[in-house]
Amino acid sequence: MDETTSAALELIDVVKGFGSGSTAVRALNGVSLRIEPGELVAVMGPSGCGKSTLLHLAGAMDEPSAGRVLVQGRDLGDLGVTERATLRRTVVGYVFQRLNLLASLTAVENVALPLELDGAGVRQARRRAVDALGAVGITESIDRYPDDFSGGEQQRIAIARAIVGERAVLLADEPTGALDTATGDGVIELIASLPERFGTAVVLVTHEPRFASWADRVVFMRDGRIVDQTSPLVGIAPMSAAVAP
Repeated sequence: MDETTSAALELIDVVKGFGSGSTAVRALNGVSLRIEPGELVAVMGPSGCGKSTLLHLAGAMDEPSAGRVLVQGRDLGDLGVTERATLRRTVVGYVFQRLNLLASLTAVENVALPLELDGAGVRQARRRAVDALGAVGITESIDRYPDDFSGGEQQRIAIARAIVGERAVLLADEPTGALDTATGDGVIELIASLPERFGTAVVLVTHEPRFASWADRVVFMRDGRIVDQTSPLVGIAPMSAAVAP
């Protein structure tokens, strides 16, 4: 990796604590991680090890107790509330396990919303939203509401919202947790295609080794620390290879 260029995302000696005194807990304890543009990194580890906290800090949804978080070389600690909100709308996309689509907005309106909030005109925002939906395979019924779509289609809509506007970083927190196996496989294959298609840096939190097999690098966490980093898990073929005749 070229250390002279800005990483898409970098955490430097990050600490995140909650509570105080005898109830104090360190969710992250000295975490350093550099992720390059176009790199897919899977983060694995037991529940409570700090995976989701890492994503919240990377997505400017929370602030570290110590250390630095940088997105495209910009230190999030130097950004005000408004600048952090802008970063979440334009640079960093977030895919949640529970989708978080707005039921009162259509599919295309959900995807266009970040652009409109950032000042784009309605027509321009819709055009870019239609393109993003097409990129995730949703080309029909885009003016229907989320409840009219299947769970897998809803997650694809959520991914379109997270990548619209050419986001540099996509953070995915157990994005298949609410989906059946076959649907989840398709969603992960879609997410894994984003680095090559758009140059997006992707951080995927998962418990599933077969999903981690898509990654360029797998990071293992325990007790708020990174305990190991490795290339994709040996002996586990990507799903497309595993199902090939």
